[in-house]
Amino acid sequence: MLEELLQQKKCFKLICGAGNQDVSSVEKLVAVYAKSGCAFFDLSADNDVINAAKRGLERGNANDKVYLCISVGTKNDAHFQKAKIDKTKCLNCFKCVSSCPQKAINTSLDVCEEKCIGCGRCELSCPSSCIFFEEKKKSLKQLFYELNLSDVDCIELHVGDEKDCYEMWDLLRRCFSGMLSICIGRKKFSDEKFINILEKLLRDRKPYSTIIQADGSPMSGGVDDYESTLQAVSAGNLVQKAGFQQYLLLSGGTNSKTAKLAKICFVDINGVSVGSYARKIVAEYIEREDFWDNQEVFDKAVCVAKKFISEIYE
Repeated sequence: MLEELLQQKKCFKLICGAGNQDVSSVEKLVAVYAKSGCAFFDLSADNDVINAAKRGLERGNANDKVYLCISVGTKNDAHFQKAKIDKTKCLNCFKCVSSCPQKAINTSLDVCEEKCIGCGRCELSCPSSCIFFEEKKKSLKQLFYELNLSDVDCIELHVGDEKDCYEMWDLLRRCFSGMLSICIGRKKFSDEKFINILEKLLRDRKPYSTIIQADGSPMSGGVDDYESTLQAVSAGNLVQKAGFQQYLLLSGGTNSKTAKLAKICFVDINGVSVGSYARKIVAEYIEREDFWDNQEVFDKAVCVAKKFISEIYE
């Protein structure tokens, strides 16, 4: 059971990306990390993505129990927004192309929505302010109608809008019997509001029926140092001080230093969720056209992923 994995306090969750609907990439990521020992995967709430993950598990020979989590979000959550480019304002500097970690923007300055995860790095790099974002998400009721939830062990709610999160959470509680997770960051909320929202969401939850994913600096990973993961540990410390009897994962700028810093700061965690950095270190392999046909390429990716996972809790 997922609870048993969390209780070991060495859980590693691979975040494929809440907005990542690139099924080819997801299949490869899941195959590599399943082969490397990962047992918990976070996916976009999309049947094609879930099926791609299942194919990846088969290719990765995941013999032990593996758990799939899908992410849903409230309004105003960046994870569910897609970049758009106003070409009439564009200077053709192509800084957005080079800054995108997902390679979602081509040299014609077209955005592949399936690959875009809403991280905003393209917007930050743009000198002419020609990049904006559109929300691309389905209602929770529509997702429940479309998805095969028999394949899903956990549903994670990303909190961007306070009012919307309470309505969505109530529907999740009533309609899904598996593990629920709350991903909430300090970027949008004050520390007091951060805890207040969690208190309201957890009010009627049984002890250890919920994961709190403390999101330090969303989608900011990519560097393996202590500074990058400081906000995640700080957010986890806030949750710990509140005394919630639930599971605690850290995310947002997480890397191989996260669990070590949490231990130094006496923050007791159940695991680490890693997205940007975990995807980055295997990108050169999974982007190759011969990935599936060249066993050496696959094995090198697995070696890198396995080393990373082992470093987290060494």
